[in-house]
Amino acid sequence: MTAIAPPVVRTKEPTRSSGGRSGSVLWMALPAFVWFTLFGIVPLLGVVALSFTTWNGIGEIVPSGLDSWTATLKDPGLPNALWVTFLIMALSWAVQTPMSILLGVFLATSKRYREFLAVLFFIPLLLSSAAIAITYKALLDPSFGLGSGLGVEWLNQDWLGSSTLAMGVLIFIVSWQFIPFHTLIYQGAVRQIPTSMYEASQIDGAGRVRQFLSITLPQLKYTIITSSTLMVVGSLTFFDLIYVLTGGGPGDSTRALALLMYKQGFQANLMGPASAIAVILVLVGLGLSLLLRRLGGRGDESQLEGA
Repeated sequence: MTAIAPPVVRTKEPTRSSGGRSGSVLWMALPAFVWFTLFGIVPLLGVVALSFTTWNGIGEIVPSGLDSWTATLKDPGLPNALWVTFLIMALSWAVQTPMSILLGVFLATSKRYREFLAVLFFIPLLLSSAAIAITYKALLDPSFGLGSGLGVEWLNQDWLGSSTLAMGVLIFIVSWQFIPFHTLIYQGAVRQIPTSMYEASQIDGAGRVRQFLSITLPQLKYTIITSSTLMVVGSLTFFDLIYVLTGGGPGDSTRALALLMYKQGFQANLMGPASAIAVILVLVGLGLSLLLRRLGGRGDESQLEGA
């Protein structure tokens, strides 16, 4: 007669509570939150408060209600500064985005000099925008610049004396400086696209153009949103390049919001209106970021297999 073994009682192993894990995550995020509060939120609140005052930058700060906002919104230079800012934003995006995508796709498929080019592409980002502006201003000088030195007649133009040419030069310099950075972003994204998708399309007879339009571009949707957000928000802060290169001229054809804020605050000593312009810049940047996020939709599809 066989003995029946007693039932085995399984004891539940102690597990780490989710509350302890979330508490540790909060403690890890606390330094970043404190840093962001001190150097992000507090200065922003200070600028908002300063926009309701009258101050010349030295003397007493006098509360003035909506006077600074009224003066700013009635300033005839504000609509032009907004137009110039959005024009720079649109033109720089229209030039940088297609060039960055094409270069990123090309470099993602070429593995020979990938690491060398990645280092080379970071050089423009390491240079000061003011130094870049000084260099290009010297090169484009109609009397002593590149055109005069090389004897190329069409380069001997007053590039910064014409509204159209000055805007074109500005967009070219911005694109030259930042296209390499966005190229690296797209290169990394293209390498994350599953190679099985391209192999399946090749079996179906799709060429490179069809693969690019039907596979690569749709898979780069969220990368395009991220890159576009960086371009749009970054274009709102162009100051040193414009200040050194054109000073806002000729006339006010390149006077963007950031430059108008500087002129109001540090040349006219009107800190109240300058703070109001700064708040407008923040609101425009926040609104555009939310709009791009809305256009991108929700959900971040992960790509587990890459090139």
